Amino acid sequence: MLAPTRWVFYFMFAGASTGLQAQPAIFHGADLRLGQKLIDENKCVECHASKVPGDGSAIYKPKGRINTAGMLRGMVEQCNTELNMGMFPEEVDAVSAVLNKDYYKFK
Repeated sequence: MLAPTRWVFYFMFAGASTGLQAQPAIFHGADLRLGQKLIDENKCVECHASKVPGDGSAIYKPKGRINTAGMLRGMVEQCNTELNMGMFPEEVDAVSAVLNKDYYKFK
């Protein structure tokens, strides 16, 4: 049986290897719960669904437009500015991190 301290390291390594930590450096420390809350409160899905056919998810993968995590963050900032949402930089990071986790998968 492993000593208690070894169990801690085992679970830390196991969690890191599952992809849960696989966010780009630009999103490290982003609050995913806050990001999801902001997406829900600001009705981002409903707005995007009104702009493209289907469920709106196609808007998250425009061919050739968003190729890096930085470009993704820039697009979220553009929505924030154009729609006068008033999000702080850490909130833009949080929303961007959720979109990356759910759709883009940048590493």
